[in-house]
Amino acid sequence: MDKNDGCAPNPELDGRRLMSIPRLSHLVIGLLLLTPMFAHADSLAKIRERGILRYGSDAEGGGPFIYANPKNPLEVTGFEPELIAKLCGALGPKPVYTYARWDTLLQVLRIGDVDVVFNGYELTANRKREYLPTRPYYIYQLQLMVPTGGAITTWDDVKKPRSDGRKWRIGVLGLSSGDIFANDEAGPHVEVVSFEGATDAMMATVNGQVDATLQDLPASRFYLPRFSTLVAAGPPVGRGYYVIYCRKEDAQLVEALNRAIGDLISNGDLKRIYDKYNIWTDLQEELLDVDPVLPAVDVPKQGLALVWQYRWSLFDAAWMTFWISVMSMPLAMAIGLIVALGRLYGPSWLAGILGGYVEILRGTPLMLQLYVLYFVLKLPAPVAAVAGLAINYSAYEAEIYRAGLQAIPAGQMEAAMALGMSKWQALGRIIVPQSVRIVIPAVTNDFIALFKDTSVCSVITIVELTKQYSMLGNSTDGMFEFALATAAIYMMMSVPLSVFSRWSERKLGLGGDTPKGGLV
Repeated sequence: MDKNDGCAPNPELDGRRLMSIPRLSHLVIGLLLLTPMFAHADSLAKIRERGILRYGSDAEGGGPFIYANPKNPLEVTGFEPELIAKLCGALGPKPVYTYARWDTLLQVLRIGDVDVVFNGYELTANRKREYLPTRPYYIYQLQLMVPTGGAITTWDDVKKPRSDGRKWRIGVLGLSSGDIFANDEAGPHVEVVSFEGATDAMMATVNGQVDATLQDLPASRFYLPRFSTLVAAGPPVGRGYYVIYCRKEDAQLVEALNRAIGDLISNGDLKRIYDKYNIWTDLQEELLDVDPVLPAVDVPKQGLALVWQYRWSLFDAAWMTFWISVMSMPLAMAIGLIVALGRLYGPSWLAGILGGYVEILRGTPLMLQLYVLYFVLKLPAPVAAVAGLAINYSAYEAEIYRAGLQAIPAGQMEAAMALGMSKWQALGRIIVPQSVRIVIPAVTNDFIALFKDTSVCSVITIVELTKQYSMLGNSTDGMFEFALATAAIYMMMSVPLSVFSRWSERKLGLGGDTPKGGLV
């Protein structure tokens, strides 16, 4: 956004805020849940009084919606920041961009950290049941993007079986309209692959990791010139509406926004903004009089009934988490032991290389390492997930094993060699077995941590337990129920490891008696 638009980042919210429910009586919890209803009453007056309207959005989603301004990366630009600036010009307050992850924006709205959600959010019956939408400000369609010269030329092609018998792999932005449309309309010959970013799905299409990507038309128009090997396949498909979401009690704010949107449509300002970003289509002519008709939806189940309904989805995701963990941790332990031995007992040049290996892996994010394995080296997603976690954790295991090896008195090595053993025989028979006993608690602790770190693998299309929780919570509005269920499943996977660790320590004489209140 231009400087004079008045949008600025809000450092108060980084999208990673944790919510907790204290163990209080039902009465107190009920009062806490009712508090927002009173706190947000007459919010339009409060917004005007403080002179700021906080709009929740995710600049990581990219253009043309909202993205970092190339001329000033500390600011945001896009058709939505320009549009909200126009709307605030009519309402009075200054718009302030507040970041949160796209799939958490409505939860951030619910707890009151933003006043509106404005980020290409589609109008759906489920969302309308829980939040107040404004009138539509854009009528979108979906565009299939494919490699130049590929076998897919229109959306109808993916509904037909492939000649080699495999399924078409279609990349989508997770939880987006493209994700919903592809799952509902594609048919049995398609595997829908969910990405956490629109450009990630496009890059995977370029790399050949998926056959095509289905994107909202504005995003496809914005990025096609940047991905020169991709083309639009056939005419756009589907149809839907972008709206601004407010809380149920903010009816006055919605009415004011509706009037402002109507004025922008009538005076041509909306078309001028859309023309600037090349997203105006003939469908937008309907915006002045459109009255979306949404299908009726059943009141969703709640509590245990909701969790039970989706239990197999949770169990499948838990199995993926378990599989990745048990495949990657033994590799990490083996690599870590080899690295530790090389640093301590190998030649000096090898110690320097291995030391650099450890520092690079510990000093760079796991997410970046997964990106390199998946998008640069083009490994299959499950292989990249296992390799990424194994390599990343091997650096930490190497330091644990190095400490364990150094804890063995030097005299034991000298005694073994005096008895005629070689250095490597002494290591294998005397030093390493003792050091492994010492590091069991620390290694077990890392194994437990690895279960949770599998959640990062969702950036390379792995649907593990945390990703499944996010998907189910957003699609059913059962964030609290699925959060408890997900936490319970993680506990069921990690507690046995803790029990095993305590048992091992006791059997090997490492920890003495079990402390009071211990697990075993």
